[in-house]
Amino acid sequence: MGFGKNMEPLTKILSAAVELFRQYGFKTITMDDIARRSGISKKTLYMHFSSKQEIVNESLLWYKEQVTESCYAVLQDAENAIDAMVRMMALMDETHKKINPMAIFELQRFFPEAFQTFREILMKRDVEMMRDNILQGIREGLYRENINAELLARYRIESSLLMLQPNLLVSDRNSLMSVAMEIAEHFIYGIMNAAGEKLYEQYKEKYLKQATKI
Repeated sequence: MGFGKNMEPLTKILSAAVELFRQYGFKTITMDDIARRSGISKKTLYMHFSSKQEIVNESLLWYKEQVTESCYAVLQDAENAIDAMVRMMALMDETHKKINPMAIFELQRFFPEAFQTFREILMKRDVEMMRDNILQGIREGLYRENINAELLARYRIESSLLMLQPNLLVSDRNSLMSVAMEIAEHFIYGIMNAAGEKLYEQYKEKYLKQATKI
């Protein structure tokens, strides 16, 4: 990722930190690495952040906000609940391509407070988005009526965290993407009715053709 001359130093730092953490994990990245990737001096870095812990905290919040905004944009532009779900699957596939599977494990182990904050945001905002999609799909006659939207929304988000634990389901980026797509498709087939399945195949061909093979 390139950082333009007009980009604010704070945004440069957060963008660089996210890029490094996603690529290499959280443990080995140093303040020097972040300053170097940001294209700023270490002195400037310390003017904004007093420690790596602080950068981890703030970069996670910043990154989550970027992803959430992208998700909201997808939801607002979607034709129906299944269109939204499939486009979210494509968005997450692109996101997983850039994540080192060890990153979440290291975050949880070495920065537990930051991980807990990240998890709380997921379990609030992401669960809300997923629950709203399920309820929308029920209203549109595309999802099964006899399902618990709140429970399934929580299950879906919890499963997204589970697959990021090393040695459980994934071992590298390729397996992460494959497992993520497999879980996503398994979930959506579990909530769709016959009408929804027909639409899903259409949207899958449109949005997931270039995504990780299921």
